[in-house]
Amino acid sequence: MQELLKTYEEKMNKTLEVLQSEYGTIRAGRANPHVLDRIKVDYYGTPTPLQQVGNISVPEARMIVIQPWEKNLLKVIEKAILTSDLGINPTNDGTVIRLVFPELTEERRKQLAKDVKKKGEGAKVAMRNIRRDANDTFKKMEKSGEMSEDDLELAGDKIQKMIDKMIEKVDKAVETKTKEILTV
Repeated sequence: MQELLKTYEEKMNKTLEVLQSEYGTIRAGRANPHVLDRIKVDYYGTPTPLQQVGNISVPEARMIVIQPWEKNLLKVIEKAILTSDLGINPTNDGTVIRLVFPELTEERRKQLAKDVKKKGEGAKVAMRNIRRDANDTFKKMEKSGEMSEDDLELAGDKIQKMIDKMIEKVDKAVETKTKEILTV
C-alpha cells in the first residue's frame, strides 16, 4: 500500500511541476528567458530548442537578446519567433536578435490572470483524477482480498490528505503568478 501511495504522490508532484513550468512560460511584463522554452528552430532539418542554437541573455528588465552561434541561423530564429504564440516582433541587426517586451495593458493582464486560473483548475482536475484512480485501485485490492476494509479506509484517508496538500500548493502557485501578473 505504501508503494502505491508513493506512486500516486509522484504523479501529483509531476502535475504540479508541469503547472509551474507552464507558469514560467507566461510573460508578466518582464523579460523571462523561459518564454522561449517551447520555441523550436529548424537546425539543419532537425527541430531544435532555441536554447541549443545560441546564447540567450537578459541585458535589461524588458529585453531578451539571442546571439546565435551561427550567423545563418538569424533568419531561422526570427521566423520561429514570429510563428510562435509569443506575440513579440523580433528585431534583427545582423548579429543578434532582440526581443523587446512591451508593458502589458490592464486588459491583457486580466486575460493572463484568467489563463493562470484556468491552468490551475486543470491541474486540480488532473489531481482529482489521480485520486479517483487511486481509490479505484484500492477498492479492487479490497475486493480481491489483498487489502482489508480498514486498510481501504486508511488508504482513502491518506490519499485525501495528500490531495488536500497538493491542491493547497496549486492554489498558492495560482495566487503567486496572478499577483505577479497583476502587479504593474
